[in-house]
Amino acid sequence: MAIFRYHEMLLALFCFILLSCWRRHRRSLLTNWPLIGMLPGLLRNANRVHEFITELLKKSGGTFEFKGPCFANMDMLVTADPAIIHHILSKNFSNYPKGPEFKQIFEILGDGIFNADSELWETHRKTTMSLINCEKFHQPLQRTSWDKVEKGLISVLDRVSELGIVVDLQDLFQRFTFDSICILVLGYDPGSLSIALPHIPCEKAFGDIEEALLYRHVLPERFWKLQKWLQIGKEKKLSMAWVAFDQFLYPCISSKLEDLSKSRAEIDGGFQFLAAFMKAYKEMNGTSDNLEKFLRDTFLSLMFAGRGTTSTALTWFFWLLAINPSAETKIREEIKTKLDLKDDQKWRCFTVEELRKLVYLHGALCETLRLFPPVSLEHKAPIQPDILPSGQQIDQNTRTILSFYSMGRMETIWGQDCLEFKPERWISDRGGIKHEPSYKFPAFNAGPRTCLGKEMSFIQMKIVATTILYNYDIQVIKGHLASPNNSVILSMKHGLRVRVNKRREW
Repeated sequence: MAIFRYHEMLLALFCFILLSCWRRHRRSLLTNWPLIGMLPGLLRNANRVHEFITELLKKSGGTFEFKGPCFANMDMLVTADPAIIHHILSKNFSNYPKGPEFKQIFEILGDGIFNADSELWETHRKTTMSLINCEKFHQPLQRTSWDKVEKGLISVLDRVSELGIVVDLQDLFQRFTFDSICILVLGYDPGSLSIALPHIPCEKAFGDIEEALLYRHVLPERFWKLQKWLQIGKEKKLSMAWVAFDQFLYPCISSKLEDLSKSRAEIDGGFQFLAAFMKAYKEMNGTSDNLEKFLRDTFLSLMFAGRGTTSTALTWFFWLLAINPSAETKIREEIKTKLDLKDDQKWRCFTVEELRKLVYLHGALCETLRLFPPVSLEHKAPIQPDILPSGQQIDQNTRTILSFYSMGRMETIWGQDCLEFKPERWISDRGGIKHEPSYKFPAFNAGPRTCLGKEMSFIQMKIVATTILYNYDIQVIKGHLASPNNSVILSMKHGLRVRVNKRREW
């Protein structure tokens, strides 16, 4: 009886503490409860995590300390402060490696460039830079992109225009970038962007891993590991995606290795990447053991970057134009005047040099990336205690989330008109492109890990944007809900459903 009363007293005390906390914090956006911390508020807003984080950061001046349950390693610092981001990604870069926790979250990418640190990262970066920054890469990039546009994208858009049916523009962009990156990296065209719109498991698997990886950032590690062990929820989809990637990549790699061993022809296309990373791996390890695993991780990371980021930016770009028709009109006028087009001129390819003349288009793309950065957040943890520019002390291994999505919505960074779509923001007084520091505009990351595919991404986006705007009118269907997906890649949750009409005249 005494034990029963003792438990009653403990329960009553606990309820009193909870009630007191509720009364004290009922007007707060996030309550720090005893024992369970701020987890209930996070779970309650899990379906809108990007907007929720932005609200927290606006209320807290740009940086927020999240307290997790006492039984879980979930305490984290969330920030959208450019000074802190500059400090972490550049000034004190060596103290913030990817680390074992990041690699555990992104384990599906193995030893690719996203997870790599130290010597392995330097090998990846040096090899990748040598490939994509040379003229030999720019030529196949343009050729592949225009070929996919002409034989894939235009064919599908012409078809849906003739039939008058609704199409998911995001799906088409994802297929375009998936086929393009496979051709460039593997020398293989999976043909996902065709009139039949075939279902290719590997291409669709990216969406599943992007969602699962975000939840791994915000849920207790024990929780998602339990899901993984039970093979339920998003962890089950992640496992299925892993199988789809392996079933797609390993046969491609094996076939390429066999072709390369038999051929003495000039190396190009997929052979160019294959040969370069084979050489890098052998120089680093002195052996060919586990070479196929290394190539699988390398190519999957490149595909992960090349497929999701560009397609996501294009999706949000066309949605923003749909709700800002004056900007669309200005881009069309710029295309017509800067590229010397005639009213009766049929579709044609534009060179990279011509595309560089389109300053307003470039500004519109940058404005899209500011508001909807494809990589919505970055995860870091210091290996040594640190003092941030704000004066805050951060302990060793403290999980630190950099919210790039929130940065584009902070008045302290972009002014009172930060929520407006203004391509003019990126045009200088002299009419040229205005550049912003990467720690203010981290759409392509910042510091030593700045995205190597930035130039490639802009080329592809401009090729697709000019083609569609020159040839078609895009009308978003009435009532379509455009909201960010809960994913590490900021795709549109419900796709972008549109009707397509061919333009008859300018």
